[in-house]
Amino acid sequence: MGKLMITTHRDTEAPQRDTRIFSVSRCLGVSLMLALAVGGAGTSAQQGQKPADQPRFEGATSITLVSVDVVVRDSKGEVVRGLTAKDFTVLEDGKAQKIDNFSFQEIATSAPAGAVDVQLLDNLEEKVRAEAARAATATAATPEPVAPVGGDPNGTMNRRMLTIMFDVSSMQPDDVQRAVEDARDWVAEKMTGADLVALITVGTRLNVLTDFTSSKEEALGALQKLAYNEGTEVDPQSVATAATEADAAADPSATTTEADAFQEFNNDVRLRALKTVCQELAPIQQKKALLYFSAGMNRSGEDNQIELRNATSTCNRGNVSIYPVDTRGLQAVAAGGSASSRGNGRSLLTGSGMRGFQQINQSQETLTTLAADTGGRAFTDTNDFGDAFARVQRDLAAYYLLGYSSTNPARDGRFRRITVRVNANRPELKGLSVEARLGYYAGRSFSNTNSRDREAQLDDQLQAAVSSTDVPMVVGTGYFRQQGGGQGQDPRDPRANNRGFERFYVPIAVAVPGFAVPVAANATEVQIDVKGEVRDEQGRVIGRLRETIKVPSGGAETLAGRQVFYQSGLSLPPGRFVVKVVLRENTGGAVGSFEAPIFVPQLNDNKVMKVSSVVMSTQVQKAAAGRSDNPLVRDGVQLLPNLTRAVGRNQKVYFYYEVYDPALTAQSPDLRTSLAFYRGGVKVFETPMVQRTMMDEEARKAVVFQFEVPAEQFKPGTYTCQINIVDAIASTVAFPRLTFVVME
Repeated sequence: MGKLMITTHRDTEAPQRDTRIFSVSRCLGVSLMLALAVGGAGTSAQQGQKPADQPRFEGATSITLVSVDVVVRDSKGEVVRGLTAKDFTVLEDGKAQKIDNFSFQEIATSAPAGAVDVQLLDNLEEKVRAEAARAATATAATPEPVAPVGGDPNGTMNRRMLTIMFDVSSMQPDDVQRAVEDARDWVAEKMTGADLVALITVGTRLNVLTDFTSSKEEALGALQKLAYNEGTEVDPQSVATAATEADAAADPSATTTEADAFQEFNNDVRLRALKTVCQELAPIQQKKALLYFSAGMNRSGEDNQIELRNATSTCNRGNVSIYPVDTRGLQAVAAGGSASSRGNGRSLLTGSGMRGFQQINQSQETLTTLAADTGGRAFTDTNDFGDAFARVQRDLAAYYLLGYSSTNPARDGRFRRITVRVNANRPELKGLSVEARLGYYAGRSFSNTNSRDREAQLDDQLQAAVSSTDVPMVVGTGYFRQQGGGQGQDPRDPRANNRGFERFYVPIAVAVPGFAVPVAANATEVQIDVKGEVRDEQGRVIGRLRETIKVPSGGAETLAGRQVFYQSGLSLPPGRFVVKVVLRENTGGAVGSFEAPIFVPQLNDNKVMKVSSVVMSTQVQKAAAGRSDNPLVRDGVQLLPNLTRAVGRNQKVYFYYEVYDPALTAQSPDLRTSLAFYRGGVKVFETPMVQRTMMDEEARKAVVFQFEVPAEQFKPGTYTCQINIVDAIASTVAFPRLTFVVME
């Protein structure tokens, strides 16, 4: 095995994180491992999340009050006015409901007499963290969901409520500037006295620039500051010198906490920001809109697909429609190459020239999903963002608001489907279309459930289209070719026949931050239930996980400062699969879930280098006794994948990958590899080239590489590691990449 240790001169070795093993078992032929890692990051509160399986609001008497905004359109798409409560039928799970509250709202061009601005987003980020602290304390009482605001105490009736969010974490300064300029044009020329506008940015934190205001001057002032801070405009009154990297790293306010590190490297933090805003707006019983300026979301297997569905579900319950705008505007992709990269012409024939288009489409997919699932509309491939403002004004112009008390008192946590119809008892009511949200999740009390109900809860979460994410978690997978391919497989299995019996070991790792796991008073241990499924492209279950983990509490109220790590694995043929894992802490019953795609490539093209997935790790531990199919277990030592991709400067970083079927000369391969590290497109470090001229595992035709690089030589920041692999005999190359963040 080729192993390179890159070190720097120092007197003492940096302390490493301690890892304790609590259980090793085998279940249904699947290896299981649990570790509780003591991290060096300080105790912190995760961004809070209200339970996603609760209804919009619920009274203490177990009577569920539900509010639904409804838009009725005729065949021309125009809003139908003049309907009454008797013209509607509301069904919940097919059962008719009595409409208790009914109103019609139509936005005027001027504010009602005596109308004032509305303060709904005060201390928004502090509220999020306070909620997280409450959720992490086992003895804290679960608060009742926020009750609806009766009447019109805030003066929002017949006023258009628009939240404009700028995702500065994804946009370049030019993108921000274009979005700000169009927003300023709309505020100055089209904003009316009936409009209430809030401005928010999401980056390393959630920042409210201005709460809901009808003042054009206040909104324009906030946009001007945003242009100075994140755009390309220069504040003429500012002569401050830009801070150096060292100054920024030394800023105490920039300290990365445990929660920040856990969310640093996926899009879930943006989705949770959208979800939090929708939760704050939920008590206002009317339709709202959120205009979301972003440069796209490049989602990957490291991102939780459930977070996306959960965010849209929360916005639906809060009557908030999302209107994403891709601030990159019109984009051109040169099929034969770009100005900075010469094409050789073959890409036009092989299809590789379409990769640029595919990357753009993938980054826009999440934006279109947010719009489609919340009743909004996505604006992509356009340089005129004014259309987005016009569409919001049109969609919020007029709608009906229906309220009813559910006839189902059960607190079973199940999804309840809502159907709204217009009674076609008059000729003019025939052929009308109805726009309304699909349903909600009922509340559930964990302390009142038995073991059978608790198991059913896990099953429900596995099957649910929108599962809970109250416990933050991340799931990582990979693929490594197994010995003997498909030997021992049933030849009647169509998957095996179609794929030449080749099999891959797919590790499935789960990480949960300790602050999200509460500890009951005087408890010596915490129990965590884990259940998961792996499905193929036809939706068939081909693998299952089930384990109850017992973790020593250490006498604290939570496991803050540590990380619960669970690992399993299974054998799969090449193809596309989906893994979904549900995790529940059994102190308060909070549930988290994570769904991610698994792609196992078909490694049968000898013209292309065959490379396994690349594993990044910051921890090693003694492996359990006995044989293991896990390639991350070697010589009695196991690598634990770093799923959050957050690295402390006092840690060592391990990179592990394998190359299969290398070309041979005199029965020997000639593989050469190195690691190159980039920051902001600039190479900052590269390891020496390593050459391998022997096969490490003959049975798997695998050459194994493992690098060890101290993180202390990197300044705090975001890095891309490019793995350079060259087969000198076959003249083939591969350049897999991964991104990580280095913390102080």
